[in-house]
Amino acid sequence: MATRIRLQRMGRKKKPYYRVVVTNSEAGASAGYIESLGSYRAIASGDEEELKLNEERVEHWLGCGAQPSDTVKDLFSKAGLSKA
Repeated sequence: MATRIRLQRMGRKKKPYYRVVVTNSEAGASAGYIESLGSYRAIASGDEEELKLNEERVEHWLGCGAQPSDTVKDLFSKAGLSKA
């Protein structure tokens, strides 16, 4: 089973909020996810954090061979995760 780490859109219209999730790459976008690794607010307001990650679980999944999408790879590098 090939796994991917990608974003799952949540929130309302014009107020995007994303979950960083691990999914089966062969399943469709609506098939659900294996595990949620954190969240990303594209439009953070005030003192809200833009990116929240469970770094221990991210490292676990990267060690297991999960491939991050291009956008998630950019977010990981912004967060200072070395393997991404």
